[in-house]
Amino acid sequence: MENSWLGLAHNAVDYGIIGILVMMSIVSLWLFIERLMAYGSIRIGDYESKEELELDLGNNVSTIATIGSNAPYVGLLGTVLGIMITFYSLGDVGAVDPKKIMTGLALALKATAMGLVVAIPAIVFYNILLRKMERLLAQWDINAHKNRG
Repeated sequence: MENSWLGLAHNAVDYGIIGILVMMSIVSLWLFIERLMAYGSIRIGDYESKEELELDLGNNVSTIATIGSNAPYVGLLGTVLGIMITFYSLGDVGAVDPKKIMTGLALALKATAMGLVVAIPAIVFYNILLRKMERLLAQWDINAHKNRG
């Protein structure tokens, strides 16, 4: 009974945390592509105010930033839970098996690695979009200045 609980807990950490991170990665990539397509189709002349343009440009960008900043914590949560399960299973058996320790720790650290694999591209996506937003807003300022003068 106890071993089945530990196996279930280990699978929940392994697949649950990794599943959440994969979902976060897919969402950030999808939002990045959506924003790039939206930025490509924006006609600056259609906007009467800079604030209106800023609102349209900023859609979903904060979600990408949120994913990038929180993915390492999700990975760290998986690592902590994996290490707790490994130590619990070792304490339950009462014998120290180096193979079991190393396997448990390697599986736990996989969650941290995945968190970084998700976070790094998401932060890159965010920075690319932020720069594109700045360029579009600068173009709006240039056009507004030309129209006044």
